[in-house]
Amino acid sequence: MKSFFKTFFAVLLALVVLCVMGIFILAGFIASATSAEKTTIGNDAVLVVDLANHFRERKQENPIGSIIDDEAYDIPSLYDVVRMIRYAKADTAIKGIYLVCGHNANGFAASEELRKALADFKDSKKFIVAYGEAISQKGYYVGTIANKLYCHPEGGVEWGGFSSGMLYLKGALDKLEIQPQIFYAGKFKSATEPLRETHMTEANRLQTSVWLGDLYSRLLQTTAESRDLDTAKLRMLAVNGSVQTAHDALQLGLVDGLKYDDQVKNAILRKLHAAKDEQKINFVKLTDYARAVEFKKTGSDGRIAIVYAAGDIVDGKGESDQVSSDEFRNLIRKLRLDNDIKAIVFRVNSPGGSSLASDVIWREITLARKEKPVVVSMGDVAASGGYYISCNADSVFANANTITGSIGVFSIVPNFESFFRNKLGVTFDRVKTAPFADMGSGDRPLNETEKRFVQSAVDSIYHTFKTRVSEGRKKDMVYIDSIAQGRVWTGTRASQIGLVDRVGTMQDAVDCAARMAKLKDYRTREYPEKKGFLEQLMSNYKKSVSKDLIKEEIGAEEWKVLQQVKQVRQMIGIPQARMPFTVDVN
Repeated sequence: MKSFFKTFFAVLLALVVLCVMGIFILAGFIASATSAEKTTIGNDAVLVVDLANHFRERKQENPIGSIIDDEAYDIPSLYDVVRMIRYAKADTAIKGIYLVCGHNANGFAASEELRKALADFKDSKKFIVAYGEAISQKGYYVGTIANKLYCHPEGGVEWGGFSSGMLYLKGALDKLEIQPQIFYAGKFKSATEPLRETHMTEANRLQTSVWLGDLYSRLLQTTAESRDLDTAKLRMLAVNGSVQTAHDALQLGLVDGLKYDDQVKNAILRKLHAAKDEQKINFVKLTDYARAVEFKKTGSDGRIAIVYAAGDIVDGKGESDQVSSDEFRNLIRKLRLDNDIKAIVFRVNSPGGSSLASDVIWREITLARKEKPVVVSMGDVAASGGYYISCNADSVFANANTITGSIGVFSIVPNFESFFRNKLGVTFDRVKTAPFADMGSGDRPLNETEKRFVQSAVDSIYHTFKTRVSEGRKKDMVYIDSIAQGRVWTGTRASQIGLVDRVGTMQDAVDCAARMAKLKDYRTREYPEKKGFLEQLMSNYKKSVSKDLIKEEIGAEEWKVLQQVKQVRQMIGIPQARMPFTVDVN
């Protein structure tokens, strides 16, 4: 017995020691993950902006990634990058920017914000050197702002024009004997088109030609201005397929030189007035620069809340990458009642989603603007439900390349009866207490009366949507109907037809909010607020890792298809204010 107790207490003591050690180790991890340790950047520094990084609306948070120092999970937000570039303009330690512009993982509106920030940086007379081994058109759009733009001798510049396509599923649904049963309002409402057509309708082809043409014209215009070339000539280069090699790009004036990586670094050294080539350059990554400087405003007059609404709009609680009605209703209400918040900037980057959730958020925005200024800033996409939640702000800003509008509604009620019976040999039967008790069950087609019910609901929501826009934009209902119909517009055209007030960046929207609130020296605070370390660890890590692994395994294009199929499932049975599946431009 004495031996037993001896062993028992020894094991117990070991367990206690291990638990205590575990607590200290975990505390160390938390401290390392959450500490804001300052970084020294030194002198003659060159800030590195790599467009291959996707600068999301909010900084990507992953506690495990921060602990193991995985750069893929330590990428600053788009607005942080813009603010850092602006801060670097007056920072004497920063002598220039090295812009890596081969692949650009950012959207067209985000690229525009980055380009404008870089253009402002150039006013300081500091240099920007851009380089890419194989430069994509979206990378080239930002890269042309540089003082010098170089390409790898064996690489090239993509210059073939833009294209945009959609995946059509109707043929597959017909073979499977699945009827989608689609109801929609708005002749341009093409979100359901892949389920009911085998190719583009004329209406969708028209709207796509217009907005895609606007994006392409923007590329041609900025290139012509930066490279001192003619837009007509640039267009013909694409039409004729004239740019096939890096040497073609150089000969035709699209780049300043063909250089290998070491030669580009030597060119940067010469701009730094280095004594000799091959010296080590003090390159500073954005993540390090963020820890080294105070680039966010810290004024004392008042606080401006920046609310990020990025992702699909969904009912209820939703997930971290969605705009959920419960979370945003409570958040906006909290900011409305907070006297320390003097203005709200609502950053919208959403293709829409649930019409009901959109109306819930719209209501809170409407109440908030009665108490304090509310300014909307549109990102890459603020369409359909994304426009619904934006239309009643005091002022609405969009980038020239923003995709917006898409004022329309649809609903999908699938019928799987033939698929189950003829393909799987499965049949259904039930007892019901009323004629419409099993309406939308999916195992039988809707009858004519039920179809009228669904179409009537869609038409009613569409009318409400147009009414919200008419009142928010102070436009006649007939006029709103003429520019609605589910049609997609670029930010430039949206400003011309009155859907937005100004073409401008996120910073322009913040400046506007400060003026409206009469704040000269303000500070900003961003919402939804950052989650705690353990909450991030429990909620985000498993999900983010699984997504990354699947995407890496099946490929980027296949991942897009998978996401489209997932979106179809989310749409079923819920009236949607959503734009076409994906704005995919190649």
